Amino acid sequence: MTLNSMQKNGLLLGLFALVSTALVLGVEAVTEDAIAEQKRTQTLASLNEIIPPELHDNDLYHSCGLLSDNALSEQPVPIYRGYLNGKPSALAAEAVAPNGYSGKIRLLVAIKPDGEVLGVRTLQHQETPGLGDKIEKQKSDWIRSFAGKRLTGEDDERWAVQRDGGMFDQFTGATITPRAVVGAVKSATWYLQQNSTQLFQDSLPQCNSASQGESHE
Repeated sequence: MTLNSMQKNGLLLGLFALVSTALVLGVEAVTEDAIAEQKRTQTLASLNEIIPPELHDNDLYHSCGLLSDNALSEQPVPIYRGYLNGKPSALAAEAVAPNGYSGKIRLLVAIKPDGEVLGVRTLQHQETPGLGDKIEKQKSDWIRSFAGKRLTGEDDERWAVQRDGGMFDQFTGATITPRAVVGAVKSATWYLQQNSTQLFQDSLPQCNSASQGESHE
């Protein structure tokens, strides 16, 4: 009797596990497209903010190519190329700051062909609400402070938070987050600046709907 009871309980537990797994997979399948569309919309909105329409006449989102370089991320990331009257006008690439306070921070960095930063936006993060989340443009203007800046060299000491002798503000009680973002933006900007001409000429693997707007972490 005890054995039969144990077997019955085991079967019930197994059935419960199968049903639970099926439900989780079903929910993921139903919400996957919606999440991907939300991320695509967010990325497109950010692109249009930092590369405004007057700077390009091509479809930025569909000019996407996949780029692999550790200056941006350990994994391939999307890069977007803007053209105006057939001439290169802007580059935007996703970049990952691996050393945020609560993990990786996914960013979008855009520059002009001459190296001037057009803008930076935060696409995804897990930083502390009320402290590190000031890297969101909805919470603070801090992320806008990169626009118009230039790098004079890979070791440009101005590209640091003020606590480290640089020109970027840090947040009260949250220096790690802005330090991580400044470092990632500096690395991405330098890479894009040094490789601008080649990046406009290179044929890159095309992005697809699955790769665009995802975390690439």
